[in-house]
Amino acid sequence: MNDDWRDAKPAAIAQALSVAQDKPDGGWFVVDASRTLQRLTKAQRYVINDHELVAWKERERTIRLAPGACPHMGALLADARIDRGCLVCPWHGLELDARRPTLGWKPFRTHDDGVLTWVQFDADSPTATDEPILPTRPSVFLDGVIRREARCEPRDIIANRLDPWHGAHFHPYAFTRLEVTEHSVHELHLRVGYRVARGFEVEVGALFDCPDPRTIVMTITDGEGKGSVVETHATPMYSAQSAFARSNNDLGPRTAIIEATLATSDRAGFEHARRAAAIARPLIKAMAGRLWRDDARYAERLYQLRVRATNEGDLPTS
Repeated sequence: MNDDWRDAKPAAIAQALSVAQDKPDGGWFVVDASRTLQRLTKAQRYVINDHELVAWKERERTIRLAPGACPHMGALLADARIDRGCLVCPWHGLELDARRPTLGWKPFRTHDDGVLTWVQFDADSPTATDEPILPTRPSVFLDGVIRREARCEPRDIIANRLDPWHGAHFHPYAFTRLEVTEHSVHELHLRVGYRVARGFEVEVGALFDCPDPRTIVMTITDGEGKGSVVETHATPMYSAQSAFARSNNDLGPRTAIIEATLATSDRAGFEHARRAAAIARPLIKAMAGRLWRDDARYAERLYQLRVRATNEGDLPTS
């Protein structure tokens, strides 16, 4: 008889989530894959933490993120034309240069870690850090990044990953088993059986931990791909009470799930795989995308249950 349901204790998961939520974040939010932003050919709109942003590529491949409304009369700057690295408002032609604040409009602080691009809204906050709090990454890797949205809060995304007991049941196409060998409020140690092909699996050791309140990282500790990491970042887009939710007739909050897989290997053929990144990267993204197609529904259900419990009673705790 499988006892995963007995081991997946709601109270223990909630306690681990609470510990993660209390960690500092330095004021940084993941926006998107750096590769995606570097490929921009026009301005792009993002909504992050109740801020409407415009992203564009300035001079010398520099990515800028700034308030998404023109400071003159509020025009959508995602519709702006880019001229010599400056945004030109589509309504009245006001030229906005990221290097010269105009009418109180100026870009936010950004950071490109080589895989992901981050934004910081309040650099003067006493808790703000100069750079995001990053996990340990392999020195050589092949990366793939996916981004999708879910109607839930960031903590629901993190709670999903703090429950590895659901993996083999909810994702039988990806895992043959996930055995939690050690767990505490700070980290989880697992033996994971990955389904590579019909009748063939690869077993690895894995460690899950949260470096900040909106990130959970899986690190392969032994076996194939030792040192590889999967970073799952949950970026709040807007809350259920925000003007964005009301203007979109949205009944719930929205969170962006940005997951970066940084695969490494000591096998001789790994360098060939890196050189064939154009082929390997879509495969990495396809598997991550399939997992999050299901796990986004899981996280959305957690949010729905929490909202319902506010009015009807408490969620299970044991």
